[in-house]
Amino acid sequence: MKAMFHLSAALGTILWLATPAAAQQATAPSPRDRLIAHLTRIADEKTQARAATVAAIATPEEARRRQVRVRALLSEMIQFEHAAGPVRFEVTGRSTGEGYRVENLWYESLPGYRVTANLYLPEGKGPFPAIITQPGHGVDGRLSGTGFAVNLARTGFVVLAIDIVGEGERIQFYDPEIGASKVGRPTGEHSMAFGQALPTGGHVSRFFIQDAMRGVDLLMQRDEVDDQRIGAFGCSGGGTMTAYLAALDPRIKATATACYINDFDHLLGPGGPGAQDAEQSIPFFLDRGLDIPDWVEAAAPRPYAIVSTTEDMFPIAGARAAYAEARRFYDVMGAADKITMIEGPGPHGNLGPIAPRIIGFFNRWLKDAPGEPALDAVPAGDPSRLWATSTGQLVTSGGGDTLHAMIAREIPTPPIPVGEMPAARLERLRVAIRDITRAQVKSGATVSAVSEGTPEARSGYTLTNISFHAAPDLDVDSVYARAGTGGKHPTMLFLSSQPLRALSAPGGLLEHWTQAGWNVLAIEPAGSGGTEEIKSVLTGDWTLLSLRALLVGETPVGIRADDALTALNWLAARPEVDARALSVYGTGALAPVALHVGVLDPRVASVTADGGILSYRDFVLRPISRDMAEVNLPGVLARYDLPDLIAALGSKVTLVSPVNSVGEPLKAADVATILSPSPRLIMRGARDPILPPSSR
Repeated sequence: MKAMFHLSAALGTILWLATPAAAQQATAPSPRDRLIAHLTRIADEKTQARAATVAAIATPEEARRRQVRVRALLSEMIQFEHAAGPVRFEVTGRSTGEGYRVENLWYESLPGYRVTANLYLPEGKGPFPAIITQPGHGVDGRLSGTGFAVNLARTGFVVLAIDIVGEGERIQFYDPEIGASKVGRPTGEHSMAFGQALPTGGHVSRFFIQDAMRGVDLLMQRDEVDDQRIGAFGCSGGGTMTAYLAALDPRIKATATACYINDFDHLLGPGGPGAQDAEQSIPFFLDRGLDIPDWVEAAAPRPYAIVSTTEDMFPIAGARAAYAEARRFYDVMGAADKITMIEGPGPHGNLGPIAPRIIGFFNRWLKDAPGEPALDAVPAGDPSRLWATSTGQLVTSGGGDTLHAMIAREIPTPPIPVGEMPAARLERLRVAIRDITRAQVKSGATVSAVSEGTPEARSGYTLTNISFHAAPDLDVDSVYARAGTGGKHPTMLFLSSQPLRALSAPGGLLEHWTQAGWNVLAIEPAGSGGTEEIKSVLTGDWTLLSLRALLVGETPVGIRADDALTALNWLAARPEVDARALSVYGTGALAPVALHVGVLDPRVASVTADGGILSYRDFVLRPISRDMAEVNLPGVLARYDLPDLIAALGSKVTLVSPVNSVGEPLKAADVATILSPSPRLIMRGARDPILPPSSR
C-alpha cells in the first residue's frame, strides 16, 4: 500500500502550466486535488514515524509509558470537562417487557446540560453487570439500538442507552415547523458544534466524552449495578465515543467498538473515505504522533473487541491492520488473550449476523460465563413509549441548555499586556498568528522555485501564467498582469475564489487594474475547486478538507497565508514593482487571510478585506453560522481575534461590505460596534465590480 500511496501523492502534484489564456485542460488536477495529495503525503510521514515508535515498544513498562503519553496528549488537545459528584437525573417514565423493564430518564452531564437515555434492567435481583451503549449517526439516536439493548437485558445486563448530542431527543437545531433539524443530519449538527467550539480551544468531543463518563457515574449510583463490571459498546459514531470512553475511563472493564477502529493510512490513503466526522477528527492528532489504534492501546490490558464488517466504508484492511498492531501491544503487556477481532459480512453497521458474538464477548469478560445467545427479534413499537421528554425533543420540552450554550460559556480572553506599545503588539500578534495558523513562510525569504509561462501581450499590459512551488509536492497557479508603461508601479496581490480564467479575460478585473496603472498578481487559492460530501448546506464544502488539514497540523488559513507570502516575496523582487506600494486584496473566505498576511508582512502598505467576516467570536456566539471550516482556526480566541488584526493594521486596512458569520451584510453602525476605531469602510453591491482606488 505504501508504494501505491507515494505514487498517488506524486501523481497528484504534476505541474500544470496553463496557456497564456489560462485555459485549463480537463485532465489537470484541481487545486483541491493537489492540496489533498499534499496533506496525504504529510499524513503518511506522520503515520510512518508513529508506527516506528510503537513498533519499538518491547516491555510492559514501555507500553505503560506510551499510554501515559497518549493520555497526556489527548488531555492537551481535547481539554476535557471535569464536572463530578452525584449525577442529577430524573426518571420520566417506566415500562416493562418480556424479561426486562425499562426506565426513561435524563441526567445532567454538566450543570444544566441534559442527556436523554433509557435504562434497561433485567428481571431478578442484582447487582448485575452493566453496559453503556452509544448509537451511530442517526436521527433516531439510541432508539436505533432498542433491540440490542433488550437482548442484553434479557441476557442479564443492565444497559444504559444514551443519545449522543445531535441525535434522538437531543437534536440541537430542531425546528418544530419542519419536524427535523434545520442544520441537517447528525453529522451536520456535529460539524456545526465543532466549528463553534474550535476557536475556543480544545475539541468538541470533550462534551461527548463528558456525557459518557457521567453516564458511567450514573450507573455506579444504581443499586442494581455491579460497579466493578461495567462495559461499553457503540457502533460507527457511537463506536468512536465508546473508544474514547474506554481509553480514558478505567472503570470500563470490557469494550466492544463496532465499525470505527481503523488506521489513517487506510482512511486517508488512495481509495480511502478520507477524514471522518467532526467529533472523530481531533486537530493535530496525527501531528502529535497519534493514530486510531492508540484509542485501543490506551485501554490495554482491559478486554477489547474490535468489531468490523467486510464491506464497510471503513476499509476492512485498515481495521485488520489496527487490530494487528493493538494485539502486539496487548501481547507486550502480557494480555494477548484479552483482545479479539469480530468480523462479519456486509456494509457499515450490519451487526445482526455477529451480534451473538458481541454478546458472547461481554458474557465472557463481565459475567465470566460462556455462551453466544441467539438474538430475539424485538419489534420497535411506538417510539414515544421510550421518550425521556414530553415532546420527544429536549429543545421543545424545556430540557436545559444546548450544546451551543455550553460552548459559548467557554470563550477565552486573550491576555493583553498593560501599556503595550504598537511595535510590541505587532510582534506579539505575529508570533500568535504563526502559532495558531501554522504559517511557515517568512517575509523576505528567497523564492527558489517558480515556473513562468510565456508572456502574452494585451492592450496596455502583459499577462503571464506563474506557478509557485509552495511545497515540494504542492504548486500554486497564478496569473500576473504587468502594467505596460515603464518604471515601478503599485502592485496588488489578489486573493479570491474566482477562477483565474474569469479574472484574466479581456475586460476582467486584471485589465481594469492594469489600465489604472497597477500590476496585479491573482493566485488560485489552495483547495479551491472540486467538491466533497456535504455534511450540511450550512457547514459547506470545506468541512472534511479542513479536518484533513487539521489532523496533520495545518490550517486552511495558514496554508493560504503561506501561498500569499510566497507570492509577495516574488513580487517584492520584481524590478517593475514598487515595494513601498504592495497591497493585498482578499475577498470572501480570503479576506481573513489578507488580514493575517497584512500583519505578518511589514512590506504590505495596504490591505483590503472584501465581503469577509470581522470576528471569530461571532462563530461561538451565534447558534448557527455558515461555511466556518474554510476560515476557522483552532484556539484562536485565546490569542487574538480579527478586530485585533484590524486595529494593528490601523490606517492600512479598508473594509468592503463586511458580513457576519451567517453571511448577512453588516451596516456601518454594526461595524462601529465591533471595531473601535472603525477603519475605512466601503459599501458596494454584490454585483458591483471590484475597482482600483482611482476608480472608486
